[in-house]
Amino acid sequence: MAKTPSVMVELGSDAADFNLLDTAGNKVCLSDFKETQGLLVIFMCNHCPYVKHLSKALSEFAKELMPKGLSIVAINSNDADNYPDDSPEKMAIEVQQEDYIFPYCFDQTQAVAKAYQAACTPDFFLYDKQLKLAYRGQFDNSRPANNEPVTGKDLKMAAEAVLTGLKPDTNQIASIGCNIKWKQ
Repeated sequence: MAKTPSVMVELGSDAADFNLLDTAGNKVCLSDFKETQGLLVIFMCNHCPYVKHLSKALSEFAKELMPKGLSIVAINSNDADNYPDDSPEKMAIEVQQEDYIFPYCFDQTQAVAKAYQAACTPDFFLYDKQLKLAYRGQFDNSRPANNEPVTGKDLKMAAEAVLTGLKPDTNQIASIGCNIKWKQ
């Protein structure tokens, strides 16, 4: 469980294009979200203890904020050949178990993770209505072994700002998680 921080990409950066399949076999593209109030792109996987730590809260976060206009797409870019728990088949099981209501896509080539400069799981990228990066940082202060409650406070405050047309506070704390499992 190597602690890897997010890169903290420059705020105002454009969302990178993607065209991936989700666990139901549906094509999901950046252009699907051009009419959104805000877009949250989450790089995550099935086996990471950091993702497992907040998965229930992430599901609740989506159920609360998607009806308010936030679009969410999750992307797994891990090397599933060497990490079979992150295979598309296991991703479909994860969607059911965690009751995710957002598309969970597989980035087999890892090109999307590279385009976003994703570094860890979970890695959160929140875009405004113009698909400009407004927030990149942690879900909250909770980590698997620090005994702090999982609240989603940091990401929720940022998302609520974006949904009301405001800019989130620029003082943002990097997400911490397992490194993305890159192919050799």
